[in-house]
Amino acid sequence: MSDVLARLRALQQGDLPTHGGSTLAYVYDSGLAEADDIGRQALALYGATNGLDPTVFPSLRTLENEVVGWAARLLQGDDAVGTVTSGGTESILLVVQTARDASPGVAQPSMVLPSTAHAAFHKAAHYFGVRAIVVDVDPATYEARPEAMAAACDESTVLVVASAPSYAHGVVDPIPAIAEAASARGIRCHVDACIGGWVLPYLRADGVDVAPLDFAVPGVTSISVDLHKYAYTPKGASILLHRTPGLRRAQYFAHADWPGYTMLNSTTQSTKSGAPLAAAWAVIQHIGDDGYQRLARTSYDATLRLAEAAESVDGLTVLARPATTLIALQSDERADVFTIADELGARGWFVQPQLSFRDQPASLHLSMSAATAPRLDDLITALGQAVAAAQTAGPVKIAPELAEAAQAIDPALLDEAAFDGLLELAGLGTAETLPDRMAPVNALLDIAPPRLREALLIAYLDRLMRPTS
Repeated sequence: MSDVLARLRALQQGDLPTHGGSTLAYVYDSGLAEADDIGRQALALYGATNGLDPTVFPSLRTLENEVVGWAARLLQGDDAVGTVTSGGTESILLVVQTARDASPGVAQPSMVLPSTAHAAFHKAAHYFGVRAIVVDVDPATYEARPEAMAAACDESTVLVVASAPSYAHGVVDPIPAIAEAASARGIRCHVDACIGGWVLPYLRADGVDVAPLDFAVPGVTSISVDLHKYAYTPKGASILLHRTPGLRRAQYFAHADWPGYTMLNSTTQSTKSGAPLAAAWAVIQHIGDDGYQRLARTSYDATLRLAEAAESVDGLTVLARPATTLIALQSDERADVFTIADELGARGWFVQPQLSFRDQPASLHLSMSAATAPRLDDLITALGQAVAAAQTAGPVKIAPELAEAAQAIDPALLDEAAFDGLLELAGLGTAETLPDRMAPVNALLDIAPPRLREALLIAYLDRLMRPTS
């Protein structure tokens, strides 16, 4: 057993740190060692349980109802019901599937999204055949435009979506106006609060002026909120809330017309481990309302201070005032954000580059956790150094003929050999090791049209995930 665990620990040495506050995407760290320990113990305790049938493991039913009740109270849903899912994407998949199935008379259903809505809505569109009608956001504020979204609705619309906040820029959409317009037409309105749903209510309780986002807003019919983000629980836990039980009913799937047990599912999964739910319950009970209020304020204040510091760095711009704990940064022409990200990585800080989109520039995404706050001075120093180093190096140069070719390539016409050649050209020719610096790769992807980006990254992932003996 010791050899097996030693192998796991050795493999982990190549991973980004999940704790310590230096990884500003993908993971969320409260900085509370005792909460982490409680979560790990609960994971182990419930690792063999199965949430497929809540009558077999009634403790899971109790835990889920208590966690959902906490979220409903937090988001002012007096009559709300909910379901614990595996993450924000599953919550989003379910809300789109539910909206579709609740409107069986609509032959070709659609949903209206701001262009900043999470990509998971497009995954849901692909899975469930619900056409995504995308509406551009305000170019100055990155907020959704309620009038334009209302104008995009028609008889096929089964869902309208708003973000609290949007992942890319960290702004809260004008939810009351969006929900009012949807309600006037009898359309469901979902608020994607996967990131902000466990932060904004606690900031409001602490006296921060928070934009309306929850069930107190008339017309909001559902809300998604992730526990494994700012509830700081182990991975694999999100909640999808519906305003009333009737609105949730179409989410369920049942099938009795076969010789086995009657399948009855509340999520896209059938068998699902009870461990993430138990761990979420344990961590939430341990931290409590007072603890979450402190953690939310700590992360928020650190985000505002980082935004202020970033604005003072020559060459950097904050794209939008942070509404919660997310911040997006843009560089001027003396450097590209991809090189800045590499330079931050060399200094021990992982940040997430975001490629350009239509008229929106490439940017750096940073998700602030409470554990980052005590190290904020170090991060600010590293950011200034990274920008200076990137300006000295200058932006990554892409040959004009390569940029022209990228615009002309039709990925649907490429065979495996062509993909191999393009991946080699992009610096992703081997799946054995990642490049030391990703700026040249990201710069090349940035000039490629979205469909080519997708095709190249799918081809790379396909090669990355091959069996080993």
